[in-house]
Amino acid sequence: MELSFLFGQFLGGLTTAMFLFLIASGLSLVFGVMRVLNFAHGSFYMLGAYLAWQVVDWLAPMLGSFWLAAIGAALGVALLGAVIERVLLRHLYGREELYQLLLTYALVLILGDAAKAIWGTRQLSVSRPAILDGGIDILGTTLPIYNLFILLIGPAIAVAVWLILTRTAAGRMVRAAALDREMLGALGANVGAIYTGMFLVSSFLAGLSGALVTPIQSIVPGMDVEIIVEAFIVVVIGGLGSFWGTFWGSMIYGQVLSFGILVLPSFSLFSVFALMAVILIVRPWGLFGRPIR
Repeated sequence: MELSFLFGQFLGGLTTAMFLFLIASGLSLVFGVMRVLNFAHGSFYMLGAYLAWQVVDWLAPMLGSFWLAAIGAALGVALLGAVIERVLLRHLYGREELYQLLLTYALVLILGDAAKAIWGTRQLSVSRPAILDGGIDILGTTLPIYNLFILLIGPAIAVAVWLILTRTAAGRMVRAAALDREMLGALGANVGAIYTGMFLVSSFLAGLSGALVTPIQSIVPGMDVEIIVEAFIVVVIGGLGSFWGTFWGSMIYGQVLSFGILVLPSFSLFSVFALMAVILIVRPWGLFGRPIR
């Protein structure tokens, strides 16, 4: 194989990894702080894609409609996530995880049927913004400019979230809530507001990733279930609740999937699931996670 071909596979794996990181980072944040495995996170991703298409359809003649659609979709999904947390999830904190799983799975069914009722079952798509159209040549491989944008925005969001969590007062409150929410509440902090804020941020990232994927992937019912499986594989590999573990888990997933297609084209997903199975056996808390006591 030529070096340019292998480099192209590497770039394709990186693009997949950054999309997965955008969706899985919110899932990891919610679990890390709130200890909630949110199956409906994939539904937020799907709604972000549908809302982006709807806004672009309304504002098609307007310059920059794609960017307005991406931000508008992310904000709309974030608002929906905050409402769901305050109205539904808040009543299940402190109970067994089974109740949370059942509720969030029910939300998957409800939001999926709602999307079908509003937008139907046809395939939808959004054109790439004109400024990100075309491609550039890197070491003999043509990389679409839009993919390059995704490769840059993924690490940018990772660094921004890390700085917020480690260098700000709000970040310290979030980390304290993850360690001991009862003690934090006893000290007078509004733990409920922190939880709502984290769920809002998580939903925003899911909606943004759904909006950004529309130029390169069709919008169809069922895309929520497909992406949530991949996102859970990423957080399992990286470590549940570990933000940087999610980042590196996404990188590993993307490269294993990309080069697995070369080795076993008919069983490309097998390599990813096999890797996850090995990690669960050898290190159940993930590569960068910590055992939950």
